[in-house]
Amino acid sequence: VQGHPLQRVPPVPPRSYIYQKRWVKLDADYLRYFDSEKDTYSKRLIPVSSISRVSSVGDQKFEVVTNNRNFVFRAENDADRNEWIRTLQQIAEERKSKAPERTLMSLATDSATEPADKSGFLELRGFKRKLFVVVAGDKVFLYKNAEDYRLGIGITYIEMNVGNVKEVDRRGFDLTTPYRIFSFSADSEQEKEEWVEAMQQSITEALSNSEVAERIWAVESNRFCADCGSPKPDWASINLCVVICKRCAGEHRGLGPGITKVRSLKMDRRVWTEELIELFQQFGNTMANQFWAANVPPSEAISPTSGSQERRRFLIAKYREGKYRQYHPLFGNQEELDRALCAAVTTSDLAETQALLFCGASVTCDTGDPQCPTPLALAERSGQRLQMEFLLHNKTSAWFDGWSHQMGTQWVLLECSGWLGGWHGVGQSSGRLLSALLCCAEFSRRWCTLQDGVLSYYENDRNTVPNGEIRVEEIVCLVNNPAHAHGIESTFEVYTEAERLYLFGLESPDSAREWLKSIAKSFVHPRAEELLALDFERLGRLHYKGGLTLERAQEGWFALVGSTLHVCSEDGRRQEPLQLRKLQELCEYPCPAGRAPWLGERACPPNPALGRAGRTLYIQGERKLDFLGWVHAIQKAAGSSGDTLSEQQLTESDVPLLVDRCIDYITQCGMGQGIYRKSGQNSKTTSLLEVLQRDARRVCLKEGEHQVDDVANTLKRFFRDLGDGLFTRRWAPEWLWATALEDEEAKVGKYRQLLAALPPVNRATLKALINHLFRVQCFSGENQMNTHNLAIVFGPTLFQTDGKDYKAGRVVEDLISHYVEIFNVNDQEMKKQQDEITAILKMREASSSGTQQAGDFICTVYLEEKKTETEQHVKVSATMTAEELTFEILDRRKIVMKEKDYWSCFEVNEKEEA
Repeated sequence: VQGHPLQRVPPVPPRSYIYQKRWVKLDADYLRYFDSEKDTYSKRLIPVSSISRVSSVGDQKFEVVTNNRNFVFRAENDADRNEWIRTLQQIAEERKSKAPERTLMSLATDSATEPADKSGFLELRGFKRKLFVVVAGDKVFLYKNAEDYRLGIGITYIEMNVGNVKEVDRRGFDLTTPYRIFSFSADSEQEKEEWVEAMQQSITEALSNSEVAERIWAVESNRFCADCGSPKPDWASINLCVVICKRCAGEHRGLGPGITKVRSLKMDRRVWTEELIELFQQFGNTMANQFWAANVPPSEAISPTSGSQERRRFLIAKYREGKYRQYHPLFGNQEELDRALCAAVTTSDLAETQALLFCGASVTCDTGDPQCPTPLALAERSGQRLQMEFLLHNKTSAWFDGWSHQMGTQWVLLECSGWLGGWHGVGQSSGRLLSALLCCAEFSRRWCTLQDGVLSYYENDRNTVPNGEIRVEEIVCLVNNPAHAHGIESTFEVYTEAERLYLFGLESPDSAREWLKSIAKSFVHPRAEELLALDFERLGRLHYKGGLTLERAQEGWFALVGSTLHVCSEDGRRQEPLQLRKLQELCEYPCPAGRAPWLGERACPPNPALGRAGRTLYIQGERKLDFLGWVHAIQKAAGSSGDTLSEQQLTESDVPLLVDRCIDYITQCGMGQGIYRKSGQNSKTTSLLEVLQRDARRVCLKEGEHQVDDVANTLKRFFRDLGDGLFTRRWAPEWLWATALEDEEAKVGKYRQLLAALPPVNRATLKALINHLFRVQCFSGENQMNTHNLAIVFGPTLFQTDGKDYKAGRVVEDLISHYVEIFNVNDQEMKKQQDEITAILKMREASSSGTQQAGDFICTVYLEEKKTETEQHVKVSATMTAEELTFEILDRRKIVMKEKDYWSCFEVNEKEEA
């Protein structure tokens, strides 16, 4: 319903109404009012389901009566009032007529609705009192108190498909949307972590796709969980053809893929073919339960409120043991069961096929027809598409308790020889195959073929019936393992949609590469074929979101090559590769039970000169099994992998992040006396170096927590122990030889020539370090570290000579003295450096006067306009944020921060706005 400006009358005693103009919106679920039509988040919302009556109460006014509270509105004229009354009455009646349909705001009073994922009191910046916050599904709701939550009358809700959660301190976290930042504070650190986890799960729920769910829910019985009866179940077992809730889905997974194959209606979009959707629409939970739950005693049934142990017990009895099923009359007679199945699949009787199959009939039994040797082939010849779909999803299902056999969880290693055929030509190779079949500890040789989109393995090259096969369209990921990873020269892994891992091994690297490329070519989409030219370590399809389009995940093809991640979108466009060692942030987002988590990557642009902003990419795998491998591989590729400079985590300017963090901290907090001359504690230095080398992104050096001398010692030790050294073994002697040149101009020219010969990372690191030492010597009056003294300390460290060669110090001294000429520092860079030095000097002067602690500086702040009366002087620490600065100014001026207020903080230099 189109929003209109109305005047709302607060619920105060009669004859003392105060009218406040509000923008009011009405949709199928809520009546909401806002300060203005531009606002995204409401001041109040009223569930339509709670409205019991709407009536006129005088000129232009009407009253909305809920179960526990009345709201009076005044329109601009009688015509508008009558339209509002008519529309509200119509929607309220429609809501009441749909019993299963409930709003999330009535969670507390409606037992038929899934309970809130998380609820409780939190502090929210901008509100004087704590608010009652509820995380439910894909939304976060705000209430004034718990009583309002019970009544269903809320303040607003936040749709989490545009949200992002970030921890800010020990008890605080921010929920950021494009329209507002909600700054929450919990009572404890543990409570904060629980809230962050709940909101991250809500974000994942919001980013899912509900198109498939809506189509399957069109069948009445599919709107409630087949096992416990919870409404709107968004998971399913695709081989059992039952729609289930999230909590039951978690227990289904515990039964194993041999019993039930769990998929999400919203996330696993690729699984839901048109045939599978039609199968669920025709089957429905009613037909499934007529077989599986035909004899459930009321005392053993579960409900939406049942606990995990109750659910697990019930589901084991129902599906693994078949305790409640409706037995087929032919149960126990294998030959008759198989014969009946062959007849049933040629008809549209899915219920008969279900009963036969789950009472012991073999989906791969011999039909006796050479033209159609399996029930699947019979169904295909008869044109029974849904029978085919049902058989395909149960092709690998295995049952036990005397009438069947459950699939094991151990691996069998098969050694094989084979040929490549079909689309790829023929070539001899040998290999080994690891698959989740029956438990077996020994190696077995198998003959393998890749032909017509099927990878098959046989007992030997004379057999015509394969022991097993992998359809290439079911492959989601290929992994090329390092040499001798499994005791064989070359191995590679194949992951499938059924969450199986196959491991092939060959003694010939060339043969392994040929098999790998051929399999890759057979399952990679033609639009992504350019990725096949890469010498990939891991290749596969993943879902991802990026930029501002976070509502829908699109499918993409990913290839990991060293520390570079190549991405090709579903429309065939190849995106700019991600340099994983240059990521600003890499984090994993948890998901609801049974779903693969999201991996978030925030990347710097590879070339900052292009002026492009960094990008954030959210990645999700098809299944947990393959995605956990991607997570491990990406985390490993994004970390430091060795002791040379090129193997470190890097900034966008190719400087090791470890070096950048140490230099930045020392510049802010340690330019005083004794820097680089005092030794830090050896144990602390060792510990700090270890954590920085493990993952410098996660390390935040803070004043008070880390001592300057420990950080300085860490920086020196890093360069001293650096593999191949900063100047490299190849060029270090040339640098030392250059000190013998007597002509200064010739010497500088030689240094510049040697600088250009260094690898890019070494060159960038050397410039960053000498830039830092250049700034340190600017404070030699305080720290006693002039150019010569710095050279004495860093010469042996950088050249790793242990003081045995005086020329090492001479090189460092020359580099600092001729910093501008050697590193070709332009006027703009020099001015920036001079401004930084000036700022540091001012900070040092203020520090020495006793007006502030070291590391802080005094900043002049103007409130709204540059006037003397608006001027405030604030002590700004190295870790103070713009938000903290803003609130300090507002507190000083006793300005109350209202909910609709937005303040901005701008940094300004002496002449113009920065």
